[in-house]
Amino acid sequence: MSEFSLFFAQNVSCDTTEEFIVSTRFKDKDGKPAAWKLRSMTEDENQECRKAATRKIKGKNGVYTPEIDANDYMAKLMTASVVYPDLKNAELQRSYGVLGAEALLRKMLLPGEFAALGERVQALNGFGTDMNELVDEVKN
Repeated sequence: MSEFSLFFAQNVSCDTTEEFIVSTRFKDKDGKPAAWKLRSMTEDENQECRKAATRKIKGKNGVYTPEIDANDYMAKLMTASVVYPDLKNAELQRSYGVLGAEALLRKMLLPGEFAALGERVQALNGFGTDMNELVDEVKN
């Protein structure tokens, strides 16, 4: 394989899927913490999340500027990455008395659990890698 061909689509590892214990409060039939299944996403999916979390804010002279709601963006990124449990499941949403995957996630999790899931999703999607670390890795 030539050096250049390693960039071809068929030679790149695709979606990364992993299991993550978000909370010890959700237990399986054996009483062990239930693992959630998370997946990485494409930049196109990320842009959809970002666009859905962007609002136009009216400024001076009636000029509108786009503004991203960071909390809404993060919730959308997280729900797009969660494969299991199915956060879009109507029965699951009904059991928590909410409509929508983002609202369900906020209702299901404690603040620390929500933050831990957010950190894991960011790392899974490449946001957790420091650019300086990558430069050092390439140098070595």
